[in-house]
Amino acid sequence: MKIGVPKETMPGETRVGIVPETVGRLAKAANTVVVERGAGTASSFTDEAYEKAGAQLVDNAYDAELVVKVQRPTDEEIGKLRSGTVLIAFLQPLTNHKLVDQLARAGVTALSMDAIPRITRAQPMDALSSQATVAGYKAVLLAAAALPKFFPMLTTAAGTIAPAKALVIGAGVAGLQAIATARRLGAVVEAFDTRPVVKEQVQSLGAKFLEIDLGESGAGAGGYAKELSEEAHKKEVELLAKAARENDIVITTAAIPGRKAPVLITRDMIPTMKPGSVIVDLAAETGGNVEGTEAGKTIVVNGVTIIGQLNLPASMPFHASQMYSRNIASLLALMLKKDGTFNVDMTDEVVKGTVITKDGEVVHAATKQAMQPAAAAAHA
Repeated sequence: MKIGVPKETMPGETRVGIVPETVGRLAKAANTVVVERGAGTASSFTDEAYEKAGAQLVDNAYDAELVVKVQRPTDEEIGKLRSGTVLIAFLQPLTNHKLVDQLARAGVTALSMDAIPRITRAQPMDALSSQATVAGYKAVLLAAAALPKFFPMLTTAAGTIAPAKALVIGAGVAGLQAIATARRLGAVVEAFDTRPVVKEQVQSLGAKFLEIDLGESGAGAGGYAKELSEEAHKKEVELLAKAARENDIVITTAAIPGRKAPVLITRDMIPTMKPGSVIVDLAAETGGNVEGTEAGKTIVVNGVTIIGQLNLPASMPFHASQMYSRNIASLLALMLKKDGTFNVDMTDEVVKGTVITKDGEVVHAATKQAMQPAAAAAHA
């Protein structure tokens, strides 16, 4: 099978869909891998490394049966895709309805890496988790760079320096990595999550788990968080207001698939925080967990630095690309046969959960459901 790896065109995107390590595996399995010249340069993978791994360098990587990207394609890139082409990328289909419709009309079989089912068998393919690992790690580094204090406790000739205190909101993959990184740097860490089941994971990393009786669990389908009732959310915010006042760093990671991020740090809380405190809002792209976050910017409000940087994985593109590429390879292993043929087996739970469009139609159940209200509004 001919597999194409184009250069990413979205501003600020430095990752690449497949790295040389994976090219070598695919080439040995009777596949031809074509890579656009310079596709891996921003993530420190040279054209020479791709050639050495067995790839062919080309000017147009869209002339392939299977195209692997990181970011969703632009209108121009969709125009380069032939009917019948298989596309794999982060498509965010629950919110990018126009894109999904375009891909269906173009006859593209589109698979979205953010739709991988959260089941044990699919863990090696879970790109959301791999990229969240990068984001959680980098969030702490950003906080450490912006905080006017040391993270660890230090005993010096000038006396003892108390350790920084960090609050991590949300104990998913990004949150757990943030906890682990903050602890490695020496901070005293506490964490909150609406899912009581994560308490042991938080404690195993050496952090304190903040508990409150919300009257309900925030655990949703597939291990994701769900939206809380108004009463439970009010209790949650009250707890976080007290915790925010007591910590030097707040890292927010709360997200609900296909929905605007819940506001957990209100505008009124910020003046009550310590001067010099830092908030890193990992939900900035979907509206932010912090009221007043500006997506893509770092601002200072009442002496508190609020970091809303987007696409943190792209700030560490070498390992982010490597992890993503391994996710891709694991997914392709379900569909690429030893003779080089490709089979999108819709009876396979993982494949079915990942395919968004096929044969000119939207086939992903959750995406179809999300698009119905939009379609109804358009014809109203």
